[in-house]
Amino acid sequence: MRIGLRLLLCFLLIVIVAGFFVMNIFIQEVKPGVRSATEGMMVDTANLLAQIAEQDIRNGKISQGHIAQAFSDINHAPIGAKIDFFVKKSMDYQVYITDSNGIVIYDSNGKAVGQDYSRWNDVYLTLRGKYGARSTRIDPDDSSSSVMYVAAPIKTSDGKIIGSLTVSKPNQTMQPVIQRSELRMKIASIILLGIALVIGIIFVWWINRSISRLVRYASEVADGHAPTLPKLDSPELNSLGQALESMRIKLEGKDYIENYVHTLTHELKSPLAAIRGAAEILQEMPPQPVAQRFINNIKQQNERLQLLVDRMLQQAQVESRIRQELAPVDLAEVLNNVINTKETLFTHRHITLQCNMETPVTIYGDKLLLEQAFSNLLDNALDFTPEQGEIGITGEFMNGYYRIIVADNGAGVPDYALDKVFNRFYSLPRPDKAKSTGLGLSFVREVAAIHQGTISLVNSEQGGAQAIFIVPIKDK
Repeated sequence: MRIGLRLLLCFLLIVIVAGFFVMNIFIQEVKPGVRSATEGMMVDTANLLAQIAEQDIRNGKISQGHIAQAFSDINHAPIGAKIDFFVKKSMDYQVYITDSNGIVIYDSNGKAVGQDYSRWNDVYLTLRGKYGARSTRIDPDDSSSSVMYVAAPIKTSDGKIIGSLTVSKPNQTMQPVIQRSELRMKIASIILLGIALVIGIIFVWWINRSISRLVRYASEVADGHAPTLPKLDSPELNSLGQALESMRIKLEGKDYIENYVHTLTHELKSPLAAIRGAAEILQEMPPQPVAQRFINNIKQQNERLQLLVDRMLQQAQVESRIRQELAPVDLAEVLNNVINTKETLFTHRHITLQCNMETPVTIYGDKLLLEQAFSNLLDNALDFTPEQGEIGITGEFMNGYYRIIVADNGAGVPDYALDKVFNRFYSLPRPDKAKSTGLGLSFVREVAAIHQGTISLVNSEQGGAQAIFIVPIKDK
C-alpha cells in the first residue's frame, strides 16, 4: 500500500474515532441537558402556581379557584405557538394539588381527586420541607412513556405547609427537541468527516507531489543528468532533498574523476608508446637522418601531450562551472574577433568565408568562453573543409533566442557519429591531419549549457555539416 494512502487512512481513522467519541458524549448529554432545563422551568412554574393555590385553598374554592379556571380555559383554546421547527398546539403541563395529608384535592385531568398520593416522592418529600420530584412510567414496559413530576410546597403566610402542588410533563413532549439536536449533531459530524476527508486528500496529494518530485529528481540523476533540486514546502523534505543533492554532487565528482582518469589514460597511451618506441630506437645509435626523424617524432608526440593536457584542463574548468561571471556581450564582436584570428588559415587554404548576421545582438555571457567555443566551431569547420571550399556563418533572431549556424561544404558527418560527436575524446579522422583531442565540441556543449543554450550538429542537404549554436536573449 502506498504511503500516501496509508497516511490518509490513518488520518481518517483518527478523525472517525475522535468524532465518534465526541458525538457519543454530546448525544449522551443532550437528553439529561434538555430534561435538566425542563425540570428547572417546572420548578419555577410549580412554585409560582403554589402561591396562587394558597389563595384558592384559603378561600375554600380550590375546585373553582384561579388555577382550576385557568386550566379549564386553556384546554378549550389551542395555543398554536410556532417554536423553532414544530408547532405547540396544547398545554403539556398537568397539575394536581394535595392537602397536608397527601390527599389529592385538585387534578387538572379530573381523575385523581380523592386519591392518596402521600407515598409518591414528589408529595412525600415536599410535605416534609424537602425538594420533591419523581419520574414514573405510565407503561412499565415503555421507557418513552415516563412522566416527570416536580412539586412545590403550599405555605401559609407564617410558613406552615398546608399542601403540595405538583406539575407534571410527559418526557415524550421533549423528544422532538432531543431528536432535532441529535440529528443536527449527526449532520455536523458527517460534514466534519467530509471536511477532514478533503483536508486529508489535499495533505496526501501534497505529500505525494513532493515525494514524486524527489523520485523524479533521483531518476534523472540515475539517468546521468544534472537536474535542479526541486523546491519543497517542508523543512523535513527540504533536508532530504539537500541530502540527495549532496549525494549527487559527491557521486558526480567521483564518476567525473574516474571517467577522466580512464579517458586520460586511454588518450595518453598512444603518444607515450610512440615516445617510448622512438627512445628505444635512439638508444641503438641509428644514423643521423634516422635519429633526427625519431627526434622529430618525440617532439610531435610531446606537443600532442601538451595540447591534450591543456585542453583537458580547459574542459575541466568549464565543466566545473567555475566561471559564472556573466556580463553583456556583443556576439557580433565575439565572432569578428574569432574570424580575425583565423584569417591567415582561411587565406592559406583559399577558403571563402561568408558571414551574414542580424545585428546588433547583446546577451549576458562569458566573452572568453564564447570566443573559445566559436573558435572550436571554426577549427572544426576548417578541418573538414577542402581547399578552395567555403564556410558560412549565419546569425538570426528567433523567438527570444539568437541562432548562429557555422556551415562547411565538406563530406559531412557519418550518421553513426551524429549522437557521439559531443562526447569527450570522440573525434573523427581529419583529412590531411592527425587525430584531434576530441574535446573541442565537448567544450562547446558545456559553454552552451553555461549560457542556457544548445548546440547541435546536422548534415546539410547541400552537403557538409552545420553546427547550430542557440543562446537565449534575456536579462541577467
